[in-house]
Amino acid sequence: MQTCESRSFSEEEVASLANNSESDKEGFTEFALLLDKFTPILIELKENGKVMDRPPVRAAVDSLENELRRAKELIKSTGNSKSPIKQMEYMTQDLGRSLGLVLFASIDVSREIKEKVSALHKELMSAKFITSLSTSPCPSPRPSQEYGSVSEMDSEREIEEETVTLSTEDVVLQLKYGNDEEFKLALWGLRDIINDQSIDKEWINNEGVIPILFNRLGSSKPRSRLTIIQMLRILASVNTENKEKMADVGSLSLLVKSLTRDVDERREAVGLLLELTEISAVQRRIGRIQGCIVMLVSMLNGDDPTACHDAGKLLVALSNNTQNALHMAEAGYFKPLVRYLKEGSDMGKILMATAISRIELTDQSRASLGEEGAIEPLVKMFKTGKLEAKLSALNALQNLSMLTENIQRLISSGIVVPLLQLLFSVTSVLMTLREPASAILARIAQSESILVNKDVAQQMLSLLNLSSPVIQFHLLQALNSIASHSRASKVRKKMEESGAVQLLLPFLTESNLKNRTAALNLLYTLSKDSPEELMEQLGEYQLNNIVNIICSSTSEGEKAAAIGILSNFPISKKKATDVLKKSNLLPILVSIMSSSESTSMPRTNWLMECIAGLFIRFTVASDKKLQLLSAELGVIPLLVKLLSSGSVVAKCRAATSLAQLSQNSLALRKSRKSRWTCIPHSAEAFCEVHDGYCIVKNTFCLVKAGAVSPLIKILEREEREADEAVLDALATLLQDEIWENGSNYIARMSVFQAIIKVLESGNVKAQEKALWILERIFRIEEHRTQYGESAQVVLIDLAQNGDPRLKSLVAKVLAQLELLQPQSSYF
Repeated sequence: MQTCESRSFSEEEVASLANNSESDKEGFTEFALLLDKFTPILIELKENGKVMDRPPVRAAVDSLENELRRAKELIKSTGNSKSPIKQMEYMTQDLGRSLGLVLFASIDVSREIKEKVSALHKELMSAKFITSLSTSPCPSPRPSQEYGSVSEMDSEREIEEETVTLSTEDVVLQLKYGNDEEFKLALWGLRDIINDQSIDKEWINNEGVIPILFNRLGSSKPRSRLTIIQMLRILASVNTENKEKMADVGSLSLLVKSLTRDVDERREAVGLLLELTEISAVQRRIGRIQGCIVMLVSMLNGDDPTACHDAGKLLVALSNNTQNALHMAEAGYFKPLVRYLKEGSDMGKILMATAISRIELTDQSRASLGEEGAIEPLVKMFKTGKLEAKLSALNALQNLSMLTENIQRLISSGIVVPLLQLLFSVTSVLMTLREPASAILARIAQSESILVNKDVAQQMLSLLNLSSPVIQFHLLQALNSIASHSRASKVRKKMEESGAVQLLLPFLTESNLKNRTAALNLLYTLSKDSPEELMEQLGEYQLNNIVNIICSSTSEGEKAAAIGILSNFPISKKKATDVLKKSNLLPILVSIMSSSESTSMPRTNWLMECIAGLFIRFTVASDKKLQLLSAELGVIPLLVKLLSSGSVVAKCRAATSLAQLSQNSLALRKSRKSRWTCIPHSAEAFCEVHDGYCIVKNTFCLVKAGAVSPLIKILEREEREADEAVLDALATLLQDEIWENGSNYIARMSVFQAIIKVLESGNVKAQEKALWILERIFRIEEHRTQYGESAQVVLIDLAQNGDPRLKSLVAKVLAQLELLQPQSSYF
């Protein structure tokens, strides 16, 4: 509730604001003294908790305090106004009307305070102020936008003056049949009649005032609608009989429509609807009105504290009906639904659980349900309920498990063991529960916390051949998630010892794409730990099956998993390489990479990483024929492209392949001194590093392939995973025969800062390779002069704080820079 705004005004404050004339100053003083009379009345009202608990009284007091606040702003803002006295008169009349609402609503206050309110009300309605001779005949608009233009205020003033002459009969007639202006006049008249308490409930009943007001509510203008609802709230507070006259569906529908209007109208409408819910029939009817619950939930989440409070209480009242609770859940308000899950009847719980499984939940909704405590009662339903309860609970939990944050709640609830027990059950009536149970397990397995359940992976493996395809798919997903966890090395070992590979191999020829892909993913995960053991269990037949999948599958995920399995096989296994050569796999891989941008198949990081890993097998330095085949098929440009556009893993693997190719560039170059060159080479083919003629497809030259610059840029980035592979590739340009040419070239390509970055933050192996390269560069005096001083800081730091394995190399580089003395304190 807002704070009281009727504080006293000092004479100095009033005097400083009324600068127009002496008469204006007197008018402001009189106005301020009038405002001071509100203070004791408001204090006495607010101290009466019983009175303030009544919504009509609270609303009326809020309205009065708003008027008082505007009066205060008027005094502050109209010191230089041309017509302050006229504005004060308008404001005084507004205060009188608001006080009248308080008077009518406060039927339970003491006689003494009611007399005070009545006396002040009369004084306000008859107040006139001394008008300055300098006042302009045309009044200024009021400071608040709510009061509109000058013409509108004048019109309202005229209407107010006309109400003096309206009889009760005139009021009723104009309420029924009057045009907009006449209806506005009648509203003011009705309000004055109510404020004066000159009518009783028989007159209201006999004249049909409430039906008349509702009849005009749907067609009136916003200002009139607001006044109508305020008067209806006052009438509703008088007795239950008036409320019953407002409880029909038509009237309630009009009030619900007002929930979509401006902030003041919807605040009054929701307040009146809340009062009407004391009638049980209203609770049933409101929930059935289209859009009502959606609007109430929206108001509950809105910025208006009064509307939010009343909307919340109204939703609580409506939630006694289960259908209303379901509508609230559909609108994103889940507290009533969760309450039914915890405290409702068995059928009520089933109804709510079924709703959760069917509603299209967003992640935010799943989070809300988890935070409200929906998971625990659902798990209890699954554990202890009958078949229908178990099924509805599992389906609900399956929907909630789609959110990662809810997985830990499921694990904490102790659901894993009962789920596994259900999957092992052979009771026919429980078979329908196995599919949602396996789906929930697949979601739970994504959390590393599942590893606390020992032997869970072995139990799932034993279920594979005993399950339907749908359940097999979920089990394969769960097993892959478990095997992928960082702390699951022992679990993976046990899975292999339990014959996991042999269980999975039949899925390679499975017609079900989802299951085949899931099995390949699991084989890929297991192959990362022990590729040699996997290779021993795969014969040529299974290898060909994997190659056929790569060649024929339309699923990118399946292709990537199959390629990933092959890329994990040790390069030393010539048997695998021979099979892959015979199967003509290399052109297929090149085609996948080259055509990915022109086909519907997206080029994901994982697929590119797997292909880049398999390229390492085809570019091994010891097999020049395979290298030549790779180069002729266009592998090198694809590898160079990966250096700039691939993931860190893809970059690392691409750099490894390029390093393997580049090792043979020196031997494959065409020397310019050779007498056996039959066809003269163009100047463009000459390579300054290899001091001969290089063609990418024939000599695998990094320089001519344009690979050096992207390799250096990888070192300049924050990720350090690819450092060693990149440095290996660059080192091939510094072989003994060409070290000077290579040093000059990579120095010119700005390699120095990249090398320093590796020395500052790379791992030991990368630092060792970087020092080896730096030592070769510093053999040339020009580079020592240009870069030596910049390298001192990092080299000295490595000498003092670096890994002991680096000390000899650091000493060698420092010696080149003539910084290391026999008794140096660096070591």
